Amino acid sequence: MIKNKKVLAVIPARGGSKGIPNKNIEPLLGKPLIHWTIEAAQSSRYIDQLILSSDDERICAIAEAAGCDVPFIRESGLATDEAETIEVVIDVLDRIQGFEVVILLQPTSPLRTSADIDKCLELLVDCRAKTAVSVTPVEEHPFLMYSLGADARLDSFIKVDLGTSFCVGRATPCLFALNGAIYAAEVDWLRESKLFVSPDAVGYVMPRDIYRYR
Repeated sequence: MIKNKKVLAVIPARGGSKGIPNKNIEPLLGKPLIHWTIEAAQSSRYIDQLILSSDDERICAIAEAAGCDVPFIRESGLATDEAETIEVVIDVLDRIQGFEVVILLQPTSPLRTSADIDKCLELLVDCRAKTAVSVTPVEEHPFLMYSLGADARLDSFIKVDLGTSFCVGRATPCLFALNGAIYAAEVDWLRESKLFVSPDAVGYVMPRDIYRYR
């Protein structure tokens, strides 16, 4: 609980991964990938309940053995390539009620720590924001990005006045990208908006070495 708001954590882990088969339970440094997220959530000062949403019985068994609550098996319609993660979260909120804040923790971000979780939740509450997401500084600046036309000519992704000189990193703003590690939101707002990322979001900055496990 954080400032009298109960926090529900959701780990989404469907079984049908095409990039890396069974990636959510593949071993990483001696334990299943999903264990890293479960342990980080269990060490959080604010999370009141941790829920796994999965359609895969093997994933459910491994998560449950690690101490994660698995109160139901996700419906097959929410475990397809087309199913949106927000739909999975709303499904959990329909089943597990009585929480003011929900936090989504994808198992594909094993380097996220309990401190990251807690700081992101603190940012959400302290800023009185509707949602908070983890971000990381971008490595390649969009000013240096181009598409290639049919004739192999470069076309700038962001149009820049050719008469204006600039130095990336000094004369341009620092930019951030979502890193997929943490998504937190007020439950009522999320139910209505069905968005974790919006103009109402605040960003919790994490180092660039926090990569997703694909």
